[in-house]
Amino acid sequence: MDIIPNKCDFCGVCVGVCPEDAIELKEAEIKIIEPLCTNCAKCVWCCPIEVLVFRKDKIQELKKEVLNNSI
Repeated sequence: MDIIPNKCDFCGVCVGVCPEDAIELKEAEIKIIEPLCTNCAKCVWCCPIEVLVFRKDKIQELKKEVLNNSI
């Protein structure tokens, strides 16, 4: 995930929907804990101001994984 800088209003919705507790809000800063993130995208879809976005390289990686698992 990427975070658009200076856009987050720290509402905490993303933290609440993350099944892996991979998002932290501390001292006016949002942080994705990469090793915990499973790229489920729940945070992306729930963010009311679209602060969180998929990284393009991660989208390609996920596409390859899906294709390899479907063979």
